[in-house]
This record gives sequence, structure tokens and C-alpha cells, in this order.
Amino acid sequence: MKEAFRYLQAELDEMREKGTFRELTELESKQGSRVRIKGKEVIQLSSNNYLGLTDHPKLKKAAIEAVEQYGAGTGAVRTIAGTFTMHDQLEEKLADFKHTEAALVFQSGFTTNQGVLSAILSDQDVVISDELNHASIIDGIRLTKAARKIYKHADMDSLEDALKDSASYRVRLIVTDGVFSMDGDIAPLKEIVELAEKYGAMVMVDDAHASGVLGQNGRGTVNHFGLDGRVHIQVGTLSKAIGVLGGYVASTNTLRDYLIHKGRPFLFSTSHPPAVTAACSAAIDVLLEEPERIERLWDNTNFFKKGLEALGFDTGKSETPITPVIIGDEAKALQFSDKLFEYGVFAQGIVYPTVPKGTARIRTIVTAQHTKEELQEALDAFEKAGKALGVL
Repeated sequence: MKEAFRYLQAELDEMREKGTFRELTELESKQGSRVRIKGKEVIQLSSNNYLGLTDHPKLKKAAIEAVEQYGAGTGAVRTIAGTFTMHDQLEEKLADFKHTEAALVFQSGFTTNQGVLSAILSDQDVVISDELNHASIIDGIRLTKAARKIYKHADMDSLEDALKDSASYRVRLIVTDGVFSMDGDIAPLKEIVELAEKYGAMVMVDDAHASGVLGQNGRGTVNHFGLDGRVHIQVGTLSKAIGVLGGYVASTNTLRDYLIHKGRPFLFSTSHPPAVTAACSAAIDVLLEEPERIERLWDNTNFFKKGLEALGFDTGKSETPITPVIIGDEAKALQFSDKLFEYGVFAQGIVYPTVPKGTARIRTIVTAQHTKEELQEALDAFEKAGKALGVL
């Protein structure tokens, strides 16, 4: 049996030689500002738990009550017998929250992008994508028969050239991340929408890292830029700031109805368990009721970002709680991550193919749960590791 996988093992061995092979990290505690890994308590700087909702009392209570009333699972896909009243109620709440006509929930943010793009585009259409878009967007585009054009990252001249060159297609769909997950910069969405309107194109925004972070009560980049009603498709996640699991698309009733019939991940996946659905619904309530969490997130972000820059680290062009510390060399980035763990901080190294070669980094995400004392302790660890490895 093992002989059949020799070609894969050879690639793994090469990764080990280069120092880029990593084992999965097991957390031995709940997610929080501090976690226990390998029996050691460390400051967590690698989770997407922006607002600390993973263990919010209201979410836990909603999940437990849903299990008691509806059971552990749903037993069917949405289109057969797996749509509970709570599923429709969550989608109505999401649509209201996002200021759209309708919403539809998928199993993850990844499958949302795959399901939307593969369903709505044909060989009569063209998709125009930012070169740094998330892997789920890239894979979703690969599933279509549409023509593809890539524009330079956040470059509006490049985007306009792509729009001019694609006038003959039935649909021109511009796709962009709202917040780019590896660099933490925000898409110039106002300019993108203006170009789309000028050339009669559609716009799709993936707000995975903007949901719960930007906009009023965390409504995302569309609301952040005052563009409600001008962006055709908003994709979001329920797995990051929302604290639970899933993805959703917020748009029109027409798109919702079409995806129910044509969105393959939606059609062929069992619906979310009651606990997940109820907890997601409770999370939206928390966003509306506790805006101070977002204020605290940004206060912590500014403190930590300024601290890293004062030490002399290269944090790229980040504008959000995602703050990369650019190291460059892949092996050294992973060594840096190991040093940080030694000094009491868990911050994962990110290397190729997740980021381009030569741009390996430590990607940090602060949360609303962190205290200033914890963040200062983390900054001290970064300084110590930077000096130990010759980065500073």
C-alpha cells in the first residue's frame, strides 16, 4: 500500500529537508486570548476569533438549548428534509443585518465562494479577479467555464483595462476580498464599484475577514464604505468573527432562489446542525447588542500594530487586525514562530504556497479578548525573538 504513495512521501521528505513541514497544532483548551498547547499556556495570536464569541455565554446557551429541542443533527440536505424553521430565520436575520433582500447559508465560507461562482457564470461570461484573492475564490473560478482576467492587486488602472478588454461578454463579474487575509489591507471598494457602474459590470465581495470587524456593528466593507445597495453579491463567513461555523451569500431573492436550485455545495451537503444554526443566530444578536467588542478590537489592534512598527518590524500594508510580520525566508519564518512559542506566544509562520515565495511571515491577529498586558508581553516576545534570529 505504501508504495503507491511514494511520490507523495518524496515531496513530504523534501519539505522536511527545507524546514517547511509542520505538524498540526493541538489546542488543549478553549479558544481565547490565552490557550494551552503541549501543556504550556501561551498568548494566542493566530485565531480568527476577533470578538471572542467562540465561548460567549449567549452562543453557548443557544447551542445547548437547540440540541435539547432539535437534536444533534438535521438528517438531510436543505432541499429535501433538512430545512428547519431556524435555518430560514437565520437567513432572514443575516439579510436584515447586511441590508440586502435575502441571504442563503452554506456549510463554509469556502463552499459559498465555490457554490456562487460555479453556479452563476457560464462560457458567455467573464470573471475579473484581484490577483491576491483567497484560495476559495480561485477554486470557485476554476469550477466555472467563464473566461478569466486577473488584475493587479488593488490596482484600479489594471481593473479598468480588464473591463475595457471584456466588453463582449454577457456578464462581467468583478470579484475581490473585502479584507485580504494575508496582508490585512482593505480593498478599494468604492473605486471598484464606481468602475463597475461605469462599465456595466457586477461586483462580488468576500467579506470573510471584514464581517464583525468593519462597518456598523461589523456589517463589513460594503457598509464601511457606504455602499449598501450598490454591491451585487456579498459573501461572508460565520466561522471567524461570528465565532461558529459556515458561510453565507447576501444578495437578492433571485440569486437566493437560483442558488437553492443550482448551488452544488448547498444541494449536496447536509444542513447545519441545530447547535451551529442557533449559535450563529445568537452571534448576530451579540453584534447588535455589544458594539463595544468591536471598539475594543480596534483599540487593541492599534496598540499592537504601533508596538511592532516601533520595534522595527515590517508589517506591510495592513489596515486591520490582521498584522503580518514579514520575515522573507521561509525556514526563518518558521524558526521565528518556534522562538515565539518558546517565549510564550503562539503565532504561526505562513509560507509558500499560502503566500508568494520570499514573503514568508508571522501572521498575527489580535482580538477583543486580549488585554494590553498580554499584548505588551507578546511585543516583548517578538523583540526577543527578532534579536535572537537576527531579524531586528
